[in-house]
Amino acid sequence: MHLHILGICGTFMGGVALLARALGHRVTGSDANVYPPMSTQLEAAGIELMQGYDASHLEPAPDVVVVGNAMKRGIPAVEYMLDAGLPYVSGPQWLAEHLLPGRHVLAVSGTHGKTSTSSMLAWILEDAGLAPGFLIGGVPQDFGVSARLGAGRHFVVEADEYDTAFFDKRSKFVHYRPRTLVINNLEFDHADIFDDLAMIQRQFHHLVRTVPGTGLITYPAGEPAVDVVLAMGAWTPLQSIGDGGDWSAEWLAEDASAFRVLAPGGDSAELRWDLTGAHNVQNALSAMAAAAHVGVAPAQSAASLGRFQGVKRRMELRGEVRGVRVYDDFAHHPTAIATTLAGLRRRVGDARIIAVLEPRSNTMRLGVHAAALADALAAADRVEVYAPAELDWDAAAVLAPLGARLRVAAAVEDIVAALGAEASPGDHVLVMSNGGFGGIHQRLLDALAAVAA
Repeated sequence: MHLHILGICGTFMGGVALLARALGHRVTGSDANVYPPMSTQLEAAGIELMQGYDASHLEPAPDVVVVGNAMKRGIPAVEYMLDAGLPYVSGPQWLAEHLLPGRHVLAVSGTHGKTSTSSMLAWILEDAGLAPGFLIGGVPQDFGVSARLGAGRHFVVEADEYDTAFFDKRSKFVHYRPRTLVINNLEFDHADIFDDLAMIQRQFHHLVRTVPGTGLITYPAGEPAVDVVLAMGAWTPLQSIGDGGDWSAEWLAEDASAFRVLAPGGDSAELRWDLTGAHNVQNALSAMAAAAHVGVAPAQSAASLGRFQGVKRRMELRGEVRGVRVYDDFAHHPTAIATTLAGLRRRVGDARIIAVLEPRSNTMRLGVHAAALADALAAADRVEVYAPAELDWDAAAVLAPLGARLRVAAAVEDIVAALGAEASPGDHVLVMSNGGFGGIHQRLLDALAAVAA
């Protein structure tokens, strides 16, 4: 079968492409924005990529067009597909119909931490010999790819609440029908498709309705937004995660690089790893609880996570030049920004942290969370914000509480030039964006090297 995927370089659709190719299908795809790591994964798999969304990409006609949720009416390829009567389907529906039947699906949902928790869970199952399949919105360093079929019965999927397609406005995750469901947390996000938190909670309720009575739902202890979802109805055993929950942790190191896991039934295990921060402790507990549901003991999970290598673009160290360390992180919501900075601060102590932010997501560009950004960035000693002309809010005015620490730039090259000249040995430069950010990470490293030369 020949599948042509519109929006193939998105993290989810790229994963679908890799899985379809692994099933033996011919896969081609179109996208307006082609950049690593997804583009390199697809090309390595022998998948032909086409720039843009020209109608000619659908000639000769594929057997089915798989439509990404970034596609809208008016796009030439979409209009041609509809006019020509070509068969089409959303990515989540294709996955549900062609790959998930017969698998034990472990879905990881929530506003934050989905990629990290999914990666931890997939690695635990892999290390336990279960050979899971997975589809993750990032690239786990332990696997080097964002998706694979797996030889075992289990399939780990990052369960996104974003809408499915222009013709299916339900959240993606309602298609997956998990047997093990992780709910990490819940905040208002995706303001381009949801009016308020209540709309998102309703979608999570729809997800909860699909989990069988013999399954498991894990959820954060003491989080009112999630409690509201579960109060709408839950027909599945529940386990709470975090302080006072069924799964909790006793920190053994100030930066959370070591902690004792307390599991249901009095079981416990000690975990020492390279990650830091309270958010990663919570992610680990959720992954371990989900793994326990399919038979992996806490001690074994802790040992596996002790070898966990992390995820690309999640506090990933991209390089060090002249004693300046440059990190890449996907944080694009105030809560995630604050949590990431707090974790780095615990790790580096009083060393100078320079935060570089691109407000790229639709919600960030609309300015929905703008009022919370100054507080979220407060742990940084210096803040560089990229504010292109199309930003819907005045970054300098909104972030004025940061005072002299703030510099707003209209061009990426201005940030690169400034930091290349001003960064000092011992500085930690944390770049935060959910996009390519104009290749700023390598450009910064090159600028620092040029000064050193």
